Amino acid sequence: MKETILIVEDDKYILNFITISLKNEAYELCSAKTVKEAIETFYQRNPSVIILDLGLPDGDGIEVIQAIREVSQVPILVVSARQEEAQKIQALDHGADDYVTKPFSMGELMARIRVALRKGSVSLETHEARFEEEWLKVDYTTHQVWVDQTEVHLTPIEFKILKLLVDHRGKVLTHNYILSEVWGYDDEMTHANLRVFMATLRRKIEKEPGNPRFILTEVGVGYRFAG
Repeated sequence: MKETILIVEDDKYILNFITISLKNEAYELCSAKTVKEAIETFYQRNPSVIILDLGLPDGDGIEVIQAIREVSQVPILVVSARQEEAQKIQALDHGADDYVTKPFSMGELMARIRVALRKGSVSLETHEARFEEEWLKVDYTTHQVWVDQTEVHLTPIEFKILKLLVDHRGKVLTHNYILSEVWGYDDEMTHANLRVFMATLRRKIEKEPGNPRFILTEVGVGYRFAG
């Protein structure tokens, strides 16, 4: 069964460019040009991934994200000309999974779509008992972590951060989201504190902390687990 991708884009040239490229990959495609059409088409077609432009004729793409997140965790990939970090963070904080800035290469977009499809195939409502990939193994039940079959000790906070990243692998998590999920509303925790925890976590689970395989930094925005 073909995966269905909903493209929400009002620029006909960009829409045609994306459509032609995705047709070559044998995806089932549908499109919308406004906020209203996007939400209606989402309910009609139940897509596997949504590619979303933020600047739409009848409103902001953030409205689409908010409406869909009330009922679904379908991966949403924002493709927008807005380059300011604050706007990227706003989209991600409202529930977007990823953000690609125009102009973009089709190769990059295709890679992001494949990550989104992999993420979408695993329901976040169903927590796995274990994560295992390459040299890293994480057991959620026993709170144990192994690197190359050697157990490494993580503090409760470090394990909580790692589990949050793994549960949302492939998705950019903003600094504020991680702080909120791990520490709640502790005003004393800052982005600088979070960087310290991330650096320590990398030293424990990465073979090359300076060139990480799993915990990637999205500069100015947050972190992504590349599992």
